[in-house]
Amino acid sequence: MPHEEKGEANMIRISHRLRGAAKTRAGKIVLWVFAGIGTATVVAIAALALTFTPAKLELPDVAIGDLPAASPPAGLSISALPTGTYDSPAALTYRGGAWSETRHLAATALLVRHPKGNLLIDTGFGRNVDEHITLIPPMQRTPQTKGVPAVDQLAAGGIHPGDIAAIIPTHSHWDHVSGIDDFPGVPVMETAAGRRWIASKAEGTEVINSLGAINYTLYDFDGGSYLGFPRSHDVFGDGSVVIVPAPAHTPDSVIVFVSLPSGVRYALIGDLVFQMEGIDIPAEKPWMLRWLIGENNMAVHEDIALVRAIREKFPQIHPLPAHDSRSFGAIPVFPASAR
Repeated sequence: MPHEEKGEANMIRISHRLRGAAKTRAGKIVLWVFAGIGTATVVAIAALALTFTPAKLELPDVAIGDLPAASPPAGLSISALPTGTYDSPAALTYRGGAWSETRHLAATALLVRHPKGNLLIDTGFGRNVDEHITLIPPMQRTPQTKGVPAVDQLAAGGIHPGDIAAIIPTHSHWDHVSGIDDFPGVPVMETAAGRRWIASKAEGTEVINSLGAINYTLYDFDGGSYLGFPRSHDVFGDGSVVIVPAPAHTPDSVIVFVSLPSGVRYALIGDLVFQMEGIDIPAEKPWMLRWLIGENNMAVHEDIALVRAIREKFPQIHPLPAHDSRSFGAIPVFPASAR
């Protein structure tokens, strides 16, 4: 073979070997990358799964003070207006819940009848709930069972929108405010901070911002501390309905305390926890839910601690999570009343 041809053949062989080596190294690198990605994925999935496992929440120490005075008038009563439910695995309602268990989460309005005016605390599903559901992210849409809207239940019992003095949302997520547009012109009580959050059009405010002209009535937490909460607002001035700030679930979240003439009191805690296990165990919501909602974890822990301490020290005060259907069993369904 001529010298030039032999040299060219050697160069070709060397070139092939280099390319083969490069392919081998590249293949190893690709395998290493995919192995790394696979390991990272497995670790991430395992870490996420751990956030759904049972874990008792460690709570901070809190002080709640003495039982606040209340002089509810003889005519005061509270009634439940169930407007429907939606389904969720228990695992998505509190840490440690079972994926195999379905919870029927309540969407219930509460009517407080007071001689100075009737209040609605939350409104549940309204007449236009189907339209409202289309405004929320698809991953939040779960199977629902619609009942009778609060406005129609009230009308059947002889109470019309004009007979409602005000609506107090525990916060402004869709399943608490869907029925507001069934009560045109009725004042909706909000704090300035809550109103700013709604006006910011943050995630979670899609429905309330779609309702058009809402007659907001701003109020201040102009009262002193109340059962460990730093400030309060006494709606009627007699201690029967007292609102405290609880901006842990959302910036506009509140807890409403209702005191009945019988001495029984309720703490309407909104979505501080989704189910009573959150208070009883205690257990927070799974991390994924808290992250998606944007909750203030430290504030959630403190408020759960306060609610647990309140119940332990004053057993006549019953915490009522807005979505725990079982908790509403103690409250009569409208048009009956409890005193």
